[in-house]
Amino acid sequence: MGPAGSHIHPGVRLRRCLCVGEPALPNHSVSRYAFIAGKRETREALRDWHHRPWPALGRWFAGSFCAATLLLLATWAIAGVSGSGGFTVQTAGPPFHVGGWAQVATILEHNLLVLALHAMACIAGFIAGSSLPLQAESHSGLSRAIHERGGRLAITFVVAATTFSLTAQAVVLGGETASVAAALNTSPGTLLLVLMPHALIELTALFLPLAAWIIASRRGEWNQLLAATFVTVAIALPMLLVAALIEVYVSPQVLHALI
Repeated sequence: MGPAGSHIHPGVRLRRCLCVGEPALPNHSVSRYAFIAGKRETREALRDWHHRPWPALGRWFAGSFCAATLLLLATWAIAGVSGSGGFTVQTAGPPFHVGGWAQVATILEHNLLVLALHAMACIAGFIAGSSLPLQAESHSGLSRAIHERGGRLAITFVVAATTFSLTAQAVVLGGETASVAAALNTSPGTLLLVLMPHALIELTALFLPLAAWIIASRRGEWNQLLAATFVTVAIALPMLLVAALIEVYVSPQVLHALI
């Protein structure tokens, strides 16, 4: 939880800065005020989390872990009802055979792109929910309505995009899991169990920014989203490295030992 002042709606904070009867600030002044307010609130959030990190971290990790678990369960369910055909999966490299640092780099490159997209969603949420309302006073008509309702529109878009992404990933991963399991003469559940150590770490790391976004937006803490982006990305980076190392060097050996 941030300082008491951080929970006041941004538009209200701006109106308090204007005297009664004073004309609205020009556009460039409002934009500058929004930028300065965003920097101040980001520093306040980081300072507060430095002293009390576990409440926020606990919420983020719980939300991200639930999303990762849900995706894996959906993958298992879809794999169970999917046929072995329709998907061609390369099994010459990790996590089916031990690789090297080149494979680690390739996995990291792909996951860093996904993490960057999720982090950008978090930053967009900060702009829509915190900065746009500050600038609503200098707009009118449809433009003002969009600025005032930026947070609600952002929530709708991100929740819809996240749901679509999870569904699409579950369908594709489920089909691929069924094909690989058939090729290895094992069940999809056994295959996922072998791959779960690196998959759970990887997915939890990738979903951290989105978990912070959804939790903060539901709590009305739009001003904390920029700080949450910095923190979640910093936490996710070493997690993705660990997951890639497990996928390249550990999972193939576990796979060969159990299957």
